[in-house]
Order: sequence, then structure tokens, then C-alpha cells
Amino acid sequence: MRLGVAVLGSTGSIGRSALSVLSRHPDRFRVVALSAHRRARELEAQVARFRPDLAVLVEEAAYREAARRPPTEWRHGRAGLLEAATHPEVDVVLNAVVGAAGLEATLAALRAGKRLALANKESLVVGGPLVLDALREGVGELVPVDSEHSAILQCLQGSRPADVRKLVLTASGGPFRNWPAEALHSVTPEQALRHPTWEMGAKITIDSATLANKALEVIEAHFLFGVEYERITVVVHPQSIIHSMVEFKDGSVLAQMGFPSMELPILYALTYPDRIHDTGTAFDPIAAGPLSFEALDCERFPAFRLGVLAGREGGTMPAVFNAANEVAVSAFLAGHLPFPGIAEVIERVLADRPWTPADSIEGVVEADRAARALARTIVEHRC
Repeated sequence: MRLGVAVLGSTGSIGRSALSVLSRHPDRFRVVALSAHRRARELEAQVARFRPDLAVLVEEAAYREAARRPPTEWRHGRAGLLEAATHPEVDVVLNAVVGAAGLEATLAALRAGKRLALANKESLVVGGPLVLDALREGVGELVPVDSEHSAILQCLQGSRPADVRKLVLTASGGPFRNWPAEALHSVTPEQALRHPTWEMGAKITIDSATLANKALEVIEAHFLFGVEYERITVVVHPQSIIHSMVEFKDGSVLAQMGFPSMELPILYALTYPDRIHDTGTAFDPIAAGPLSFEALDCERFPAFRLGVLAGREGGTMPAVFNAANEVAVSAFLAGHLPFPGIAEVIERVLADRPWTPADSIEGVVEADRAARALARTIVEHRC
């Protein structure tokens, strides 16, 4: 029997990769629902190809302007996104929505008993306790899609939590890995969008350049695997071949390797814990070449340090960090903020916002809203 799949954020880089994987296995999967924020034409093309039962354009203006909707049920707005996440014909929800906007869909899918293939790391960053509560309350299942967390999940198979000494996330180091600190003031958005090993959307590419993304992944790993922050480390691995490692209490280390591609972790999230034959890129260790590792420089990339600090503080502070970062990244891309200004805005927002518990969706949403408002004010005063 084929599994029904909803792809939330289907026009983004991860969503497109997911559809590529699904198209290779029509005997195992059926696309039931697709959603996009505002890319109407791309979504229309996907609907024409995959013929889902439901299509959602979250932005109402884009929904109204969509002129050539192929035959299917169309919805818009937050309600439409939640309908896709809880559709009765859907077995697996792949959440690739960008940013904190993906939290509600994550909670809805878990409470509806779906397998959640989570590519929206912000769900756990912003509302980690809420996500874990939803997971305990329902009969849903949470499987990571991020390459780093998929790697850890694969390395942990057959092991007991008590056997784990630490988790080691790898980072490419971004395009400015070897730049001196003073040169970062002249970075342009075009330069920051040239990631050396991965092809991703604009937001996550900038996060990879500042290493804020790696802080988000540390927080996500904490919630996914129940490991204390003291036992989660990050090393820079420029080749992006080893996606993460697990060190066990006897000193053994397991690593998951592969060429940079999101298709493998997507496929594994869909089939976990099983594996199926796939025609994706085969791994050639000779072609991979020499592998190297470096320490992460928190002085040149303070966004990483700030994000991990927010994670350690807990409560709504990770949500505050994420909100400030999203506003600052948007300002940088618009030319209103220099590259180092991203971390400066984050630091000021974290210093000014009070700690509150992340024990309700309303509390998390309010912390997010207030942090965004403060971040925008700080950006405006800098301009």
C-alpha cells in the first residue's frame, strides 16, 4: 500500500528535492497535499505533475492572483496549511516550511498521528517543549530531515542512549571560513549567498554563512535526541562529506558520509527505519578526496555562540534568538544591515527580552512577536 505524503514548502529547495525523491518511487508514495507560501506558478506546475488531492497557497494575495490552477482542491492561509498537515489521506508530513511559521503545522501533524519528516528546524528551536509534548500526547512520529540530524539518527541505530558520550555536528564553515574578521564588514548579500558546498534557499544560506544555522541545529539536536548541550559539539568540515558523528562511551566513533545532497536524508525520513533501493548518486571515496576538520571560530562568527547560549537558557529564549535572526537576515538581504550587524542585532534583542517559559503556543508566539518588533526597531535606528 502506498503512503500518502504532504510536502509543506514544496517550492523551496528541500520541497523540490522531496518531490524528486517521491517521483522515483511512485509504487511506494502518493503525493496527497502540496503547499507553498507565495510561488503560485511553481506550485501550479507541481500540482499539474503530481495531481495531489489538496494544494495550498499560504499567502492570500498569491492565492487570489493564481490564474491557472490545475483541477484539485485549493486552500489558502494558515487554515489551509493545517488542513494539509492533518489531511486524512496523509501518512507522512514533510515540513519544509521556512522559519517559525512551521511550528503550528508541526504540532498539528504530530497530534493527528502523522509521521513528521521534519526539515523545519525552527519548530524545535522555537517550541521544543511543545513539540515533545505533542509527540507524547499523540501517536505521531518525529524523524529528522536535516542532513546532520539524519546522520546522527543513522549512527545511533542499535545503540542505547546510555552508550553515547557526545554528538558531533559538522559545519562547512560557509563562504567566509578563511576571511579575516575585518573583511566581514564588506560582505555583500551576493557573496553570502554563494555557499561552497550546498544549494539552499536564501535564508538558510545566510544562516550558514553566519553559522547561526549551526546553533539552530545544536538546539534541534538537544530536543531530538535528549542530549545535554555539554555533550553536543560542532567541528568545521569544509568538504561536507561527513554529515555528523556520534562518539560512544568506549571511544568508538561512527560517522555517516555522503556527497552533499538532501535527497538521501529525505528518503531515509520517508522509509525509516527501513531502507529501499534508490538510484541517487553513489558514493565514491576516491572522488570525495581528503577530508579535513577545523575548530569553529566563535569570535568571527558570534551568531553561533549567541544561539547556543539562548538554547542553554531555554524557555522562550531560543524563539527570541530565531526571531531576531530572521529579521536581521531579511535586513541584510535588503541592504539595510552589514553582515556583522546580523549578530549585533541578535545580541541586543537577547539582552533586552526577558526570559519566559515556553509552556504554551500563545507564550511562544508572543515572545516571537515581541522579539521581531524589537529587532526591527534596532535595524531602523541603525539605518
